[in-house]
Amino acid sequence: MKFKLLRILFALALFTLASCANLAQTKKFTTADLQKLRWIEGTWRGAGDTTKPFFERYRFESDSVLAVDGFEDETLQKITETTRFELKDGEFGGGNEGARYVLKSIDDNGVEFGPAVKVKNSFRWDRESKDAWKATILLPANDTKPARQLVYKMERIK
Repeated sequence: MKFKLLRILFALALFTLASCANLAQTKKFTTADLQKLRWIEGTWRGAGDTTKPFFERYRFESDSVLAVDGFEDETLQKITETTRFELKDGEFGGGNEGARYVLKSIDDNGVEFGPAVKVKNSFRWDRESKDAWKATILLPANDTKPARQLVYKMERIK
């Protein structure tokens, strides 16, 4: 009986280690994968779960770097911040002030980013048309609030 219990515990330990190893592995992305995100290039007005509209420009600086500029207002005269997402060693990620997100999945109509460093939320960008897409921020539950999401409709500024 003692040996049977040890074998079961050993098998469970191996299964747990294998599961952890699979979770630790992330998909490697290429510049070809990032081509699927070219639809997001342009200047956008965002509105939704916020008190006022916001304005952003998405631009590829190269095949492996996406820059997102945030503007002070609709005049697009003053950039208030720039976030760069860079492909490095098969990982596409970015953020600001030590916080970092990494790409989890990508297809022709959307991308999903997950937390990497100093963040807990994830987010998605879903293409709706040539001139519209939806940004969804997925916030996990915490001690004071249940899990929730914030949704922003992004419309191209021509």
